[in-house]
Amino acid sequence: MEQPEGKEGFLLEAAAPKQPGPALDSCEASPDEGLIEDLAIVDKKAVEQLTEGLISHYLPDLQRSKLALQELTQNQVVLLDTLEQEISKFKECNSILDINALKRALKLQQKRQKEELEREQQREKELEREKQLTAKPARRT
Repeated sequence: MEQPEGKEGFLLEAAAPKQPGPALDSCEASPDEGLIEDLAIVDKKAVEQLTEGLISHYLPDLQRSKLALQELTQNQVVLLDTLEQEISKFKECNSILDINALKRALKLQQKRQKEELEREQQREKELEREKQLTAKPARRT
């Protein structure tokens, strides 16, 4: 049987007739059912030409995209390194600020303790003075 020749040098082949067989349940439908019509047999040269055309059409854009992604990735690595350095500087500044805050708190605490001690000493002096000023009964001899 001679096969009809279609456009672009493609040969068309008629689908094989369906073989009678056991009926399938509605749940078990064949994946090929309804899809088998005419099959196209394409010669290798046409496939190669189509493949080369497709590759030559998309390859330059893909190569540019690849280079752009590589540059972006490199920039991200540089950005991450810079960010890590900035985080280290920030932590160092924070620790210095914490140390300074602790020093100020310590000085303030020492000042308050000193003032409290001075007030306590002043009270003791006043009590002693009052004690001395309190009239003492004269002793009989």
